[in-house]
Amino acid sequence: MRGHSHPVGTMFIDELEVGMSRFLEKKIDDEVIHAFAVLSSDHNPIHMDEEYATDTPFNGRIAHGMIGAGLISAVIGEQLPGHGTIYLKQDLKFTAPVRPDDIVRAVVTIHDIDIRTRRVGLDCTCTVGDTVVITGKALVLAPRRG
Repeated sequence: MRGHSHPVGTMFIDELEVGMSRFLEKKIDDEVIHAFAVLSSDHNPIHMDEEYATDTPFNGRIAHGMIGAGLISAVIGEQLPGHGTIYLKQDLKFTAPVRPDDIVRAVVTIHDIDIRTRRVGLDCTCTVGDTVVITGKALVLAPRRG
């Protein structure tokens, strides 16, 4: 499941406004978890082995937290500001686990714009239903025309 609030592409610094928001939703199924494990080389059994994970404080497997962070990156790189954006900084707090087959919604909202330096401050949140699983802030360099 993948949803966008707006088309994929580029928003230039002069088109951005404080309060603009974009999102992406994705089901984090076993295929996603296994693909991320291969990509990242993180095969921690908390993510991969239900029997092992049952004896942890989570009482079962959880997805890699950085999968949600990757969804935030996808919103920034594809939608807000979009293509040509350069990441400068990302702070994250992981507040609840994502379990296999959860649908994660990553939302990015502009909270600050410096037109002169092209720096854009973003609030970043991932939720599963009504539960916040990641919160954070990002600082990016937005693309300019020409």
